[in-house]
Amino acid sequence: MLEHRKPEILHILHENSRLSIETIARMLGESPDDVAEAIAEMERDNIILRYSAVINWDKVESRRVTAVIDVKVTPQREVGFDAIAERIYRFPEVKSVHLMSGTFDLQVIVEGHDIKEAARFVSEKLSTIENVNSTTTHFLLKTYKTDGVIFDDPDGDKRLVVSP
Repeated sequence: MLEHRKPEILHILHENSRLSIETIARMLGESPDDVAEAIAEMERDNIILRYSAVINWDKVESRRVTAVIDVKVTPQREVGFDAIAERIYRFPEVKSVHLMSGTFDLQVIVEGHDIKEAARFVSEKLSTIENVNSTTTHFLLKTYKTDGVIFDDPDGDKRLVVSP
C-alpha cells in the first residue's frame, strides 16, 4: 500500500481538497486505486477528519465577531486539562480549543454575531466552569492570512493602470 506516501497525500489534500483522485495519483506517480484506498484508510482512521474551504467571511457577513480567549485553569487529578477542554469544546459557539504552553493553559476561539454575544459566552458559560481560574479575551479585528491563504493580497496584480 502507499503507507510511505500518506504524508504527501495529506499535504496535497490540505492545499486543495477538491483535486480528483486521478490528479493526485498523477502528481505522485501512483495508481488512482491505491490513492483512493490510502485516502479511505486515513478517513477511517480519523486522520482526515473533514474537508473544508477557506472563506473570507468579511466579504459575506458584516455582523460577525471572533474572540480569542486565553484561559487559566487548574488541571484535574487523573485527567489533567482534557476534561475541562472537553467541557469547553462542547459549546456550539466554540470553534477551536488548544492546550498552550506559557502563561495561559487553553486558547479558545469563539464566534458570535456581536461582541455582546461573545462577552455573554465568557461571563455566563466559560468563567462559570469549575477549575477555570481566569480569562483574557481578545477580539479579531481583521484577518490577513489563514491556513496559508492571504486574504487581500496587495501584490496580487502588479500591472500598471492604463487609461486613454
